[in-house]
Amino acid sequence: MRAILLFAAVVFALLAARPAFSEQPKTDASQDDKVKDADFQSREFKSADGETLRYRLLVPAGYEASTAAHPLLIFLHGAGERGTDNQAQLTHGKEMMRSAAKDFGCFVLVPQCPTGSIWAGRHWTDPNRSLSEKSSVPMDMVLGVVEQLKKDYRIDAKRLYLMGLSMGGFGTWDAIQRHPEMFAAAVPICGGGDSKQVAAIAKLPIWVFHGDADTVVPVRLSREMVEALKAAGGSPRYTEYPGIGHNSWAPAFKEPELLKWLTAQKR
Repeated sequence: MRAILLFAAVVFALLAARPAFSEQPKTDASQDDKVKDADFQSREFKSADGETLRYRLLVPAGYEASTAAHPLLIFLHGAGERGTDNQAQLTHGKEMMRSAAKDFGCFVLVPQCPTGSIWAGRHWTDPNRSLSEKSSVPMDMVLGVVEQLKKDYRIDAKRLYLMGLSMGGFGTWDAIQRHPEMFAAAVPICGGGDSKQVAAIAKLPIWVFHGDADTVVPVRLSREMVEALKAAGGSPRYTEYPGIGHNSWAPAFKEPELLKWLTAQKR
């Protein structure tokens, strides 16, 4: 009996020493990364309700010397990059974003969704894909940041672009379905939306990406949105990568026509 009790005590001690399981893996940015990412200005936005949204802003080169209005690209990260460090949201797509600023004159807004929150009004695991009654608080704040940037900079309101991956892909569909008049084009990557409410976005330029081997977000969610858009008279672009899993954003960011196509769109 004594041996059994001793064994149980050892097992309990080992379990207690294990780190608590977090909802999503966190990105631990190195000091070198933070230095390299200094071109993405670190900022925060406070809502009227006292909520805080941290974000990064990339200002296009030559902005101060020009008088032209510039397009704005809003990038929504995935679930694993949520937090408050205002760094993790730069994990994926930095070079694509830098190209958008340098080669296509875009302001780039990269907000960070707080831990435990989501971009879309409905959680991605919810089998009910219908648009929720209310938008999420983080998404409302993103739109608040956009309105503030339009006041502070020469932003071309007719060239607002929205792109997001995974949780951000769901957020992209959610935002354009709620505000179809706001955006000039959208790029939802491995996400999903409400396929029954696409009439208002049927004519919106949309380029959808997904991997057919995605075991996290089923590829059928993108297929359903694309087919619904076509049935409503739209002509969405759809790229489905064979054999690619949940990291379809990696090849999507390398598509040579992506930024050229995106920044050619205007409301």
